[in-house]
Amino acid sequence: MGKKPADRVLADTEAKAFLASIRTSPRKLNLVAESIRGLKADVALNALTFSKRRIAVEVRKVLQSAIANAENNHQLDVDRLYVAEAFVGKAMVMKRWKARARGRVGRIEKPFSNLTVIVRERAEAAGE
Repeated sequence: MGKKPADRVLADTEAKAFLASIRTSPRKLNLVAESIRGLKADVALNALTFSKRRIAVEVRKVLQSAIANAENNHQLDVDRLYVAEAFVGKAMVMKRWKARARGRVGRIEKPFSNLTVIVRERAEAAGE
């Protein structure tokens, strides 16, 4: 059994948002999360706004929450934020059954995912 691992401690220039039990597979969600990693916060929001993927709406909400956390809870400059980390984890899997021929059943799995977005403030350039 053992102890639960300690949560990651955020630096002073970071803010985090987490969404649990998103009704999509981790593989599909990771495609969207991958597309915003390393981007500036406003560019990432634009990319998610115009993405054709259904789950991009949920990812956009989580990113907006992380930006709001950075601004209100950590007093970070919104204009200098970028997506430092965006990672996906597995959550529960609902199992359902579908009747098939000759009295058999087909198993249907409906996966859920967790999403964590961490935004970080870029250090000021020497010229500023």
